[in-house]
Amino acid sequence: MHVLVAYGSKMGGTKGIAEMVGAELESSGAHVDVMPARTVREIASYDAIVVGGALYSTRWHKDARWFVKRYKRALASMPVWLFSSGPLDDSASKQDIPPVRLVKNVMRQSHARGHVTFGGRISADAKGFPAAAMAKEKAGDWRDPDRVRMWAKQVAEDLHAG
Repeated sequence: MHVLVAYGSKMGGTKGIAEMVGAELESSGAHVDVMPARTVREIASYDAIVVGGALYSTRWHKDARWFVKRYKRALASMPVWLFSSGPLDDSASKQDIPPVRLVKNVMRQSHARGHVTFGGRISADAKGFPAAAMAKEKAGDWRDPDRVRMWAKQVAEDLHAG
């Protein structure tokens, strides 16, 4: 089983989640490539796809949006899972957060088998507006590695089940 984990990340938090997902899928026996969505040149060699995007003001990262638009037809014919990252608090670990509108549309178009929202991360030294302003009050890491691994394990089980 060859799986692509493609992600859109501006400050590296979503990249870290994608790497955690990839590591868990590899531990289940899959061959996994984890790469920025904007660098993907083909998906025909993959048996399944996981696409992740950081959330900024309820919008999925532009690279994740580009990826699903570019490969829309192919994604509809293969197993696909989606994840978002973004809440700068522990809400994503306490409850399921539904996908934002665009991601709901992507789920429907790609026949995605699932979606999850994970907590985000912002460093105290974040650059640019509005990140620097947000970092003054909300700097921290709300990614939950156990929850990420648990979700990736479910994806792996679904893949092996057919």
